[in-house]
Amino acid sequence: MNIAKKFIFTLFATTMAFSAWAVSLDDAKQQGLIGEMKNGYLGVVVNSTETQSLVNHINEKRKNIYLNLARKNEITMEQVMALAGEKAIIKTQSGHFIQNSAGQWVKK
Repeated sequence: MNIAKKFIFTLFATTMAFSAWAVSLDDAKQQGLIGEMKNGYLGVVVNSTETQSLVNHINEKRKNIYLNLARKNEITMEQVMALAGEKAIIKTQSGHFIQNSAGQWVKK
């Protein structure tokens, strides 16, 4: 339980690492171009070079954060990804896209 609380706090704190992309990320989500996946990563809803580049860049940052969290909390990468995905989907605004368990993009 204590590890989960530390993890969530650390995950929340590290979201500031994405601030440089915040406007572009928010715009892309608002326009329905990208969405959150259950594995803790972003996915492309509407494919374009810019959208794919943004998703790749942010997912690379997320991966590095997840690896560090897994090492620090002595849990698996899969556990970190599951917790991050759950939190990201909960935080996703109504009207933005999330990927359902069947792999389809749906509006929250």
